Amino acid sequence: MKITDIPKISRLSTAEKILFLEELWDSIASHEHIPIPESHKAELDRRLTKYQNHRERLLSLKELQTRIEKRK
Repeated sequence: MKITDIPKISRLSTAEKILFLEELWDSIASHEHIPIPESHKAELDRRLTKYQNHRERLLSLKELQTRIEKRK
């Protein structure tokens, strides 16, 4: 389905489309349980463990910005 399939939606402004999308998402989220694949859970667990085991390798926002600027 495309936005053009529903003329009333295609005529909305960008702000109105965002509000409509929020309402649509809320209606989906409140009525249905959306299962999370085991592979996603495993990836999150892997990333959390990596974070917990290597906190000393994390960069502050300022450090990250400095590194990005040096690459330009």
